[in-house]
Amino acid sequence: MTIKNVRDHGQRYRPRMACLKKVENVVLEMQDPKTGVKSQTQRLVITTIPHAITGEILRNKARAMGTMMVAFGYIYPLQDHKRLMLKPDTSLYRFQTPYFWPAQQWPVEDTDYAIYLAKRNIRKKGMLELYEQEQYNNLYKWMNHKWDFIVMQAKEQYRAGKERKKPDRVVFDCQERAYWVVHRPPVRRVTKKTPDYYRRIIMFTQQCIMRPRVKSSVSIGALVKYTTTYKEHDPFLHACLPSNPWLTDDVTYWTLNMPNVEIPTKMRVERWTFSFGELLMDPRGRADFRLFLKKEFSGENLAFWEACEDLKWGAAETMKEKAQQIYKTFLARGAPRWINIDGKTMDITVKGLAHPHRYVLDAAQTHIYMLMKKDSFGRYLKSPVFKETQKKAIAPEPQRFTETQLEQNAKRRRPSLSPIILRQQEEEQKAKLAASGPVDITQVMSKLERKQKN
Repeated sequence: MTIKNVRDHGQRYRPRMACLKKVENVVLEMQDPKTGVKSQTQRLVITTIPHAITGEILRNKARAMGTMMVAFGYIYPLQDHKRLMLKPDTSLYRFQTPYFWPAQQWPVEDTDYAIYLAKRNIRKKGMLELYEQEQYNNLYKWMNHKWDFIVMQAKEQYRAGKERKKPDRVVFDCQERAYWVVHRPPVRRVTKKTPDYYRRIIMFTQQCIMRPRVKSSVSIGALVKYTTTYKEHDPFLHACLPSNPWLTDDVTYWTLNMPNVEIPTKMRVERWTFSFGELLMDPRGRADFRLFLKKEFSGENLAFWEACEDLKWGAAETMKEKAQQIYKTFLARGAPRWINIDGKTMDITVKGLAHPHRYVLDAAQTHIYMLMKKDSFGRYLKSPVFKETQKKAIAPEPQRFTETQLEQNAKRRRPSLSPIILRQQEEEQKAKLAASGPVDITQVMSKLERKQKN
């Protein structure tokens, strides 16, 4: 089997090719003279076009399918060539010749497109569309060495086209134009290669050479290790305890795993030991870690990391004030909660604070994060704080539901309202209570005094 046959064999079984084959079967059914779409001779201005159809014959559900066929080039318009869609009016369309179907996979070459544009330029006397004029100019620069041959071929095709009958000539022009609207090659940008261009190529190549590579065996081993570690903690791969709320409608699982629950589950505490990132992502784990740091008199590290996260994901209006407040609290000389970072990181941070942005404290935050990860995290896992939490953690027993109970739960199930609607209802309820309830004069006067002081 030759290389071309192997390539053709592979392309034939691609998912896109299988979809195109199905579309072609539908197109063939639509062209059936007995059961297909009825076509008839239509008049386009003063020209009679045979076998034309209109967008009115397709219903609403079939109109989307028809638009897809126009976009793929199975149906082409006879009037509006710019918009590849099926209009639900008296606009005229025709079925494309199977020679131009996408499944034929004819290679789209710049030379053929240049001949087509040169022929249109002759017919329109230089009045091309804007995108056609741009591509015509680019192809002229790109293929200047054989432009005489392209113009000669375009003149020959134009001369042969004038010998056809007018209806055939109009149909062929629309047919060819629709094909190139769908399959035209991308615009080639002719750029002048300056010394700066080659300098950037050399720099990019050097960076690629210096980039570390990982063997596939190492990456696959890491993936297997990650899957083995987290398999029992995935509710879709492993049974939830006490039960799966998506199947049983029992919300005990969600109640036990609330963000700031007082006593966590054993599975949740076990997840904290996987990595330092897992510990910080869990609000309950972070609270436990904060208690440990407080006993070690290093709680300012976690407080600084949380302040940086608030700056990174907070509102843009208060970004500048938050950055200055973090600097005064944690980084300035004599700060009340001063943190220890190296001089290089401090210089980068101080220079960035001249024009603060969301990520201005990233260098200092990364330094503190690595300090807590390498030093505090290991001692936390061996500390009495973690062992006490681990000892108190609960392991819920699995709940067994019969099929009858599951069917009853499914019958009682009702679609819940959107959280946005619930929030709006709560605000409206609060407003009604505030309007109907008695007014506390002391609270109103205190609010006015605060506004006057500010």
